[in-house]
Amino acid sequence: IQEVLHVAGVEMQLTAAVSFLTVLQEESVSIHTYSHSLLHIILQNLEHRDAGVSNAWLETLLAVIEALPKETIRHEILNPLVSKAQLSQTLQSRLVSCKMIGKLANKFEAHIIKREILPLVKSLCQDVEYEVRTCMCQQLEHIARGIGTELTKTVVLPELVELARDESSSVRLAAFETLVNLLDMLDADDRSQTVLPLVKSFCEKSFKADESILVSLSFHLGKLCNGLYGIFTPEQHLRFLEFYKKLSTLGLQQENGHNDNQLQLQTLEQEKKYISVRKNCAYNFPAMIVFVDPKNFHLELYSIFFCLCHDPEVPVRYTMAISFYEVAKLLTSGVYTIHKELVTLLQDESLEVLDALVGHLPEILELMTNGGENSASESKLLSIPDLIPALTTAEQRAATSLKWRTHEKLLQKYACLPHIISSDQIYYRFLHRMLTIILTNNVLPVQKAAARTLCVYLRYNRKQEQRHEVIQKLIEQLGQGKSYWNRLRFLDTCEFIMELFSKSFFCKYFFLPVLELTHDPVANVRMKLCYLLPKVKSTLKIPTDKHLLQQLELCIRKLLCQEKDKDVLTIVKRTVLELDRMEISVDAFQKRFYENDLLDQEKERQELLLLQMEQLEKEKQQNEGRSTNINDKMFEKKRRDCKTSSVLAKSISLAVPGSSSGTSAGKEDRKSKLVRSQSFSTQALHPKYSNIDKCPNKSSAAGYTSSVSGIGKSCMLSFSDDSFRTHSTGNSGNAVFPSSSSRNLFNSADQKNNGNKEGQSRKMSM
Repeated sequence: IQEVLHVAGVEMQLTAAVSFLTVLQEESVSIHTYSHSLLHIILQNLEHRDAGVSNAWLETLLAVIEALPKETIRHEILNPLVSKAQLSQTLQSRLVSCKMIGKLANKFEAHIIKREILPLVKSLCQDVEYEVRTCMCQQLEHIARGIGTELTKTVVLPELVELARDESSSVRLAAFETLVNLLDMLDADDRSQTVLPLVKSFCEKSFKADESILVSLSFHLGKLCNGLYGIFTPEQHLRFLEFYKKLSTLGLQQENGHNDNQLQLQTLEQEKKYISVRKNCAYNFPAMIVFVDPKNFHLELYSIFFCLCHDPEVPVRYTMAISFYEVAKLLTSGVYTIHKELVTLLQDESLEVLDALVGHLPEILELMTNGGENSASESKLLSIPDLIPALTTAEQRAATSLKWRTHEKLLQKYACLPHIISSDQIYYRFLHRMLTIILTNNVLPVQKAAARTLCVYLRYNRKQEQRHEVIQKLIEQLGQGKSYWNRLRFLDTCEFIMELFSKSFFCKYFFLPVLELTHDPVANVRMKLCYLLPKVKSTLKIPTDKHLLQQLELCIRKLLCQEKDKDVLTIVKRTVLELDRMEISVDAFQKRFYENDLLDQEKERQELLLLQMEQLEKEKQQNEGRSTNINDKMFEKKRRDCKTSSVLAKSISLAVPGSSSGTSAGKEDRKSKLVRSQSFSTQALHPKYSNIDKCPNKSSAAGYTSSVSGIGKSCMLSFSDDSFRTHSTGNSGNAVFPSSSSRNLFNSADQKNNGNKEGQSRKMSM
């Protein structure tokens, strides 16, 4: 290898560097042998004239340093490093020295670093070449971590401050980034007296003289604001927030019609820079919510959030879609305020944005619908009608694109919808769409994702009629479909059914349709069924499913006797052996299957609970309908009673003017009617006693006849009281009927009413 590498080309050099690294990672030789035989070859090739080759060997050396013992590092690497870092050495040699120093800082104690490495660090920080100063500046963070807080404050921080004022923009940029990364190691005094003035000057210069720092500044702004949060005055806090807002809309003013002169001078490079700045602002948005406090989000940051979600550039919207879940988590009770932006991103024209958003879609939707006790319930309810069309539009757009992986991912995430929206909404807007995808889509992973999501929807559907309809469609359109491809998908769906539902559910609806496929004309379908048979058998319970076990054994015998395809027959024989070894679970719990039985019992309990809930809802609806009908009838009766009593009062006043006894009787009669009508309005009757509804008509007729006939007030009152008791006790189930005297009075009054109609009409006219 040594002989060849002297004259080898670039490709062989790169391959050798990777090979040496592989030998180390796979521990092909001991570390002692490695350092004795291979380390010096790596060190020789570090200063190769080709920069790519030199970097490849440097990467290998940095990985080797992690595994080497301290003594070897000190003798083989640290001692030669002193000479290689001198100003007299080549630029490439000094750059390699900078990177090696950063790696060595974590391998030795602080006093060794102070004595042997820090002098080299100071020398390289003052190097005449800006590339060396930049490289050394980037390594100062590792050195600071290695030497601790005290030496960092006295040695590293002064160097950083000096480098932050360097004439080269790349050096200033590296110094700024290192300062931001070291904020956690600096105390409050250093932050307020040293770091804060530097950051302020960077922010001021970034727009005026040094736009090169804008991208880096926008990337680190969130970390910077939260790192300096404790030392900000209210004025400084506001200033940094305004600076962030300015960066978030950088380059958009021209599109809104401002600065037309600058628009003409703006170069393509500047546009790319501004897009990067806005993208970094989107990346830092969650950090800025923490900075302003989530309670102030709507007032301080919502407008920026809106702008970033509607940004004309895809990378900005893509970054917002990635960070949307973090934003929703931070807002907690105020999460309902951003549901419009969620809808906007779901309907985004770019599928990359949709793909980024879908990653955490279940968590986002759960926060949207359930998050925040203090959030207005109306707002949460209003968000659902917007979400459902957006979700359906997103799925359709993914389906029509060529990016099937995005479509598959979307369908998998849509399995969360039963926890978000109602069963009916899923049934009418999503469930049939999943079935259509299974039947018509040409991509197998997409079909499987749709099949599993459909099974989840079926699992949480709350109406038995709808469940039966879907099961029937699955059996008819997939299990008995004309295309063998559909029948294969039916077997996939049955696997998901077995995973999500109880054993009894599968046995009840799908066991026999699956076994019917043993007679399928296509060998691939029979082959797939054979692979599935062990799982099918595991759903049986003895003795409950004994007849199904017999059916299974019969189908296997037929396959063994009648199968002509060699491949299928081989799998059948293998499956038979596996089935023979299987133990069938019994109805009672067994130790072997305890966990599975417990899980199955829980699934069965939940399925039973769904049926009970459906039954309760039906009963509730029936009761509501019945009570509505009763209320309507009562209203009609009260209206008739009121009309009768008003006519009666007029007739009495006309027939006996000036008679005090007649007036008092009329008053008492109206009072009894009022009591009776109140009893009906306040108490609902049990359906068992619906025949009692006829009583008010009879009582009013009797009251009317008695009054006209001049029957005594006391008799009328006793009848009214008895009838009142009848209705008031109707609910308790023990009806108390009027006394015999009252009944006689009622009958006699009826007879008088029937017999003397003409006389009554004459009295009425008088």
